[in-house]
Amino acid sequence: MDNYTAPAEALKGKVILVTGAGDGIGRCAALTYARYGATVILLGKTVKKLEAVYDEIVAAGGAEPAIVPLDLKGATASHYKDMATTIEREFGKLDGILHNAGLLGVLSPFEHINLASWQDIMQINVTGAMLMTQALMPVLKKAPAASVVFTSSGVGRTGRAYWGPYAVSKFATEGLMQVMADEYAGSSIRVNCINPGATRTAMRAKAYPGEDPMSLKTPEDLMWLYLYLMTDASIAENGKSLDAQPK
Repeated sequence: MDNYTAPAEALKGKVILVTGAGDGIGRCAALTYARYGATVILLGKTVKKLEAVYDEIVAAGGAEPAIVPLDLKGATASHYKDMATTIEREFGKLDGILHNAGLLGVLSPFEHINLASWQDIMQINVTGAMLMTQALMPVLKKAPAASVVFTSSGVGRTGRAYWGPYAVSKFATEGLMQVMADEYAGSSIRVNCINPGATRTAMRAKAYPGEDPMSLKTPEDLMWLYLYLMTDASIAENGKSLDAQPK
């Protein structure tokens, strides 16, 4: 599986939703999925960024993507249900979800954790992902083999000082993935986590402002695993937390 190489049309005919598709890993994953034949649904809060990714996919000859402007911070269960209805009407099924959108917040000592910030991080990283997946389950069930991928972190496996709400949200993400994977084991839906590791993104730069970004892997370097979990090659993978940068 390490450095999996996908056949040219490995995702042909598949419909894949990517959250946080405007930049960083989400943008790269959306472009990659489109390059391998998928129709990509681009979800994010900044329309201009989504439109740029849309244009790039079309210019490269990919299937025309769809754009869903949505801020997970303020989205409610009814927003997700409406989105699911639209996806079912337009595409008939959903083959995959990459939950890539996330909020880091401010790194601070435990005694200084701000409640409003804590709630925003939980809303975007955990509650929003849960509500969205819950609403999309009927559309995922219409696909022959659907893949749900959550984004984890090393601090979601071993807690780290000052990472407070973000780390706790990633522990919750791992738990959500495990519960779903066990519940849907043996069905047409598989559920896994990816830990991207240290990657050259804006979120990483915010967490480690003194770090040399050129010392880090790029999102493109990690795409082998993001591709693998969306192709039929990974049908047997379920309930796993995988590292995009294995040590």
